[in-house]
Formats: sequence, C-alpha cells, structure tokens
Amino acid sequence: MAVGSCSLPLPLSQMTRIFSSSASTRERKITSKCKLNSVSLNTLSNSVSDKALLDIQNSGVIACLRAPSAEVAMEAALAALDAGISVLEIVVSTPGVFEIGTVLCAKDAKDASEFGAKFLMSPVLVKDILVGLSGDEALYIPGAMTPTEILSAFSMGAKIVKVYPVSALGGTKYISALKRPFSHIPMVASQGITIDLVGEYIAQGASAVVLSDAIFDKKAMSLRNFDVVHQLASRAALQGKEAVKRIKRLPLFPCTATFSRGRVLDLALHWPLPTIS
Repeated sequence: MAVGSCSLPLPLSQMTRIFSSSASTRERKITSKCKLNSVSLNTLSNSVSDKALLDIQNSGVIACLRAPSAEVAMEAALAALDAGISVLEIVVSTPGVFEIGTVLCAKDAKDASEFGAKFLMSPVLVKDILVGLSGDEALYIPGAMTPTEILSAFSMGAKIVKVYPVSALGGTKYISALKRPFSHIPMVASQGITIDLVGEYIAQGASAVVLSDAIFDKKAMSLRNFDVVHQLASRAALQGKEAVKRIKRLPLFPCTATFSRGRVLDLALHWPLPTIS
C-alpha cells in the first residue's frame, strides 16, 4: 500500500490493532487522535515490566525512599503505602535492604530483580542493564538529561525514560519542551520536585514524578516521625491520582503516527494542546 494519510477519530490503541495485521513493509503515516500520556503505544502484556509501567503511569507518583537503616526504611515505607502511595522506590544503598550499591551494572540489576524489585532506575543509561533484563524481570528506567540521550534510550528499547536532573534543567518548562518532539516517549520527571508541582509536571507531559524528600522529609525521618511521612505521602498520592484523572479526561488530540508492519515508529502531537481546568 502506498504511503498516505487519513483522518480517524480513534484512540491510538485501536489504531495500532487495526494496522497490526498488515504485512506491508512500507511505512505509513496516518492522522488520527490520541491522548497525551497514553499508557502505551501497543497493548500491554502481562509481563512484570509492563505491569510496573502501568502502575507507574496510573499512580503519577514514585516515592523514593532513602533511610539510614532497614528498620527506619520499613516504618517509612509502611507509612507511605498506608497513605495511598502505590509505587515505592527504595534506594539500593539503604542498609539491610539490598546492600548491593548503586544499580549501575547488569549484575546489580539482576540481583535487585531476584530480590523482588519490579522496576529499577538509574541516573544514566546503562546499556548492559537495558539489554540484560527481559520483560519477565524488572522494568528498567534509565536516566537521561538531553534530547539526544532521551531519544537514544527509547530507541534502544527503554519503555520509559527518567528525565534527570529535571529541576536544574528548567522543571516543568523543560518537560513541556521535550514533549513537543518526543510526545511518543513516556517520561518520569526526577529531582527536586515538590508536592505542589506534581499536577503541573503531569499536565506538561510527564507520566509520573519522583518524590524523595518531599515525602520522606529529612527532619521527620531523623526524628522517626512517621505521622509526618504519612501526611506528606497522602497529599502526594492524592495529587498524583487527581492529575492522572485530569489527563484521562482530556479530549482526543490530533496526532500523526508513522507505522511499519504494525509497529509504531513515530508519533507526533499537533501543538499547542488545549488546556483543561
């Protein structure tokens, strides 16, 4: 079939299914409508990594826990989970938790996966981790700073990319700028984010945000005041869930998708996007 375009009022998931049975080797561009922060370009499988991805995108918030001991980590984690946090990252250097150091090599990633980790994050892209983990193991979220790094990570197979250090790079404005050319790449915003900015980050295109001190307040942690942790976690979880709901209520946006053999090669939204109160 020749390259062409057509206008269809369909969500992207339906568009993908319609073209998945085609055996054509040529790329096609079709103009349709899709939602910002779509959970996935293709139908998610039941793999560990896809389930983790879905949990992250439905939550909107990843609570990042650092603690001086396993005991404090456990108390803080329970407080956050009880408050409504559904996605929890425990830094591997927390004593008595993993004790394998920073996840920057394939062996440490495998060890963490065997310990039961459902997803792994690093501040940079570690190719050995990305290619070494299967879909039945943990979801790997590599860190990236520049547009080139973000595109490279996604092109190599990353299902979602962590934009780090986002606050130092411009915060919500940087996410908004990145999503213009990379609307098809799910992103997690990380570093220096406060609870009151969760909704804005997600509105600008982030699938989720990482909150560390904003939930696990350093003073509260040092005093073992887990009531404060519970209160902060409750606020954060609510902000995330409400922001995700607002995105899901957004109208379908015009977009252009490029397909080849049923696989989405590229997706571009037509900006500017409408706002919703």
